[in-house]
Amino acid sequence: MSSLMRWKESTHRKPLILLGARQTGKTYILKEFGKRAYEKVAYVNFDNNEELQNLFTLDYDIPRILTVISAIAGIKIEPGNTLIILDEIQEVPRGIGSLKYFCEDAPEYHVVVAGSLLGITMHHGESFPVGKVNFLRMYPMNFEEFLLAKGKEILVEKMKSRDWPMINALSNTLTHHLREYYLTGGMPAAVEEYVSSGDIGAVREIQNEIIDGYSRDISKHAPTAEVPRILLVWNSITSQLAKENKKFVYGALKKGARAKEFELAIQWLIDAGLVYKISRVKNVQMPLKIYEDFESFKLFMNDIGLMAAMANVPAADILLGKSMNNFKGAFTENYVATQLKTMPDLGIYYYSREDSRLEIDFVVQKDSDIIPIEVKAEENLKSKSLHSLVSANPGMKGLRLSMSGYRDQEWMENVPLYAMHLAFS
Repeated sequence: MSSLMRWKESTHRKPLILLGARQTGKTYILKEFGKRAYEKVAYVNFDNNEELQNLFTLDYDIPRILTVISAIAGIKIEPGNTLIILDEIQEVPRGIGSLKYFCEDAPEYHVVVAGSLLGITMHHGESFPVGKVNFLRMYPMNFEEFLLAKGKEILVEKMKSRDWPMINALSNTLTHHLREYYLTGGMPAAVEEYVSSGDIGAVREIQNEIIDGYSRDISKHAPTAEVPRILLVWNSITSQLAKENKKFVYGALKKGARAKEFELAIQWLIDAGLVYKISRVKNVQMPLKIYEDFESFKLFMNDIGLMAAMANVPAADILLGKSMNNFKGAFTENYVATQLKTMPDLGIYYYSREDSRLEIDFVVQKDSDIIPIEVKAEENLKSKSLHSLVSANPGMKGLRLSMSGYRDQEWMENVPLYAMHLAFS
C-alpha cells in the first residue's frame, strides 16, 4: 500500500503494472488503494468479457478507450481523482501495448493493471511498452504480515525493537506462530481462513484449490508443446529439494533429460511467479552477479504453505515440529527463500565449491555487503561450511538462521528463523 501511495504522488508516474502469482491479492489491494487514495475507481476485468475483447484492436485512441471503460465501469473518469484498474489486461489483444499511449498521450490519468499471467505476456506476447510503465511486484504475505493478520501488532513491535533478551524470552510464542505460518503460508485466502476459523482442514483445502488453479493455468495458457514439460518441472520441485544436494537436476525429471528441453518450461514457471530460481555463484566476491553460474540453480516454490500442501505434509507434524527426515531442511530453506524474496534490493544466490562438500545455503548481496547464510531447521548449530568460508574471507560475517535464540559470535550471528527479517533491516 505504501508503495502504491508513493506511485500516486510521483512526478514521474507512468501506468503501473502490478506483477504477482494468482491469489496473492493483487486485485484486492488495487481496489483498496482506490478506495483510500481516490474519489472514484473505474474497474474493468478483461477476463471472459466479450464487450472488451476488441477494445484495443481498432486503434489506440485514448479518448475512445476511456469512453468505453467509463461506460462499462459506470464511472465518469476524471484525471487525478479517478483510479483506472484494468484487470487481466493480458487476456485481450494489444492490451499491454495500450499502456504506451496512456503514458505518452494521457499521462494525467492514473492507470494500474494487474493479471495472473502478466509476466508471461511480458516475455512472450506482443510488443511491450519498454520505458513507458512502472513496475511493482506482489508476493504472498511474509511472516511479519502473517503476525499482523493475527492481530499480533504488539509482538511485531517488540521484535522491531531488537531487544534480543526480550525476543529470546518470547521464543516459545514466536516459534509456535512460525509453525502456524509454515502450515498456512502467505496466500491471503489461506491466512484469512486460519485466522477466522482455525480450521486446518479448510486451510489445506484452499491451498489445494490454489495448486489446482495453477495447474489449470499451465494447461490453458502455456504453449501446448510445453505443457507436459512445465507440469513435470512443477510437480518435481518438492522432491528436487528433498535431495541432500538441492541443486535442480534435469535427470530427475525423466531419464536422459537435458537443459535445452526444459529451459522454456522453467522460465514459464518463473514468469508466472510460481517458482523462484536461485542460481549458484562460483565466487563470493563483489559483485556476486558476475560470478553467477547459469547452469546450476535451485528452484523454490513461491509459498511455504503451498509447498506443505503439495508434499502432503501432515498438519500435526508441522505444528509440533516433528521430524520430516531430509525434507525438513528443504522445507525450512524454502521458507527462507520466500522471505528473502520479499525484501527489497537483495541479490540472492547460493554457493558451493565443486572440489569439496562445502555449500552455503544462501549468499546475499545487500548494498556493499556479502552475507553468507546457513539455514538450520531446528537448534543444530554446527556450521562447518559457514565457518570455513568466513575464515577464508577476512571482513566477512556469517549469518545462521535457526530455531535457537539470538547470539553474536563475532564471526557469525545466529538469528532465530522467526526474526530473520531483522538481519536485513
